[in-house]
Amino acid sequence: MKHIVCFHLFNDYSGSPKVLKMVLEGLLKKGYPIDLVSSKGGVLDELLSYKNLRKHSYPYKFSNNPLLAMLRYSLVQLYTFFLAFRWLFRKDVVFYINTLLPVGPALAGRLMCKRVVYHYHENAFVKGAFYKTLAALMQKLAHEIICVSKYQASFLKRTNGVTVVPNALPKEFTDRLVFNPEAAFDRKTVLMLSSLKEYKGTREFITLSQRLPDYKFVLVINDTQKNIDKYLENNNLTNIKGGGGNLTIYERQSDVIPFYNSTSLVINLTNPQLAVETFGLTPLEAMSAGVPVIVPTVGGIAEMVEDDVNGYKIDVQNLDAIESKIRQMFEDEQLYSRLSNNAMQYSKRYNPCDTLKQIIYS
Repeated sequence: MKHIVCFHLFNDYSGSPKVLKMVLEGLLKKGYPIDLVSSKGGVLDELLSYKNLRKHSYPYKFSNNPLLAMLRYSLVQLYTFFLAFRWLFRKDVVFYINTLLPVGPALAGRLMCKRVVYHYHENAFVKGAFYKTLAALMQKLAHEIICVSKYQASFLKRTNGVTVVPNALPKEFTDRLVFNPEAAFDRKTVLMLSSLKEYKGTREFITLSQRLPDYKFVLVINDTQKNIDKYLENNNLTNIKGGGGNLTIYERQSDVIPFYNSTSLVINLTNPQLAVETFGLTPLEAMSAGVPVIVPTVGGIAEMVEDDVNGYKIDVQNLDAIESKIRQMFEDEQLYSRLSNNAMQYSKRYNPCDTLKQIIYS
């Protein structure tokens, strides 16, 4: 049985560490010995009860200052590069690199002739030069690259050793979701889980809430309340601090299931001119509760949705069209019920057992 050494830069409650947690938990239950190298705190720390997991932690957080962010990132790469050599004489080791960012241990792994597997969540080719450089290094260093969508894989220059494995949700998560289309329709609630990055569409979501005062809007932001307040102040939105009227804003949450169980619709407003979603974890979480979704028209996230079947693909800059579609869904119970039932059926295509099996054989 292989000994897996997994490297993940920032352990928070966003999509990539949540997927990593599901994968590692599946491997741990099968008896794989795992060393996990990541920052302190976050969803990955929920694995610490497993006896066959050993975690190596370091302090790390993002910074809005580019120079400070690069300095912190570089220090972590140096630390994990040298740390990786503790497995130099272990012949059964596989280096599992989650996201593009842990390039230091990937380089160390190749120097030690270890098998290096990347789980590639981003799309570097619609980002800046830094990510494109990391993607070029990944294609040189990786023995196997696991992509999360066909869209994402289409940008890679290499085709050998590339596998498309869509993300999935653990059974422990989906078992807590409540499928009740009638109650969901009556709630008339729109949910978005996002971050403060400009391309995520936070301001557009707030605008939608103001244009649709008859419906409830819930915004869960993956950041601290302090940073949320600062963002609202910098964008002249202090009048909705903590929410306002029909809008409620929440800071980072360790458990998002109650939000899915109390909403009617989940939307993603990522601007494809600034960033493209390679996969849609929040739409998948929503559909697993039978909640229809509205997503952008491009990217891996668009592969998950069929118009007028389980949701809609709409240009996120066209708020008029999104507003109209929300009204239509919330005023037509027969339409909503059909979308809800189809969403639940579509979610079953993303099976965690199949995902884990494909990753194990990568």
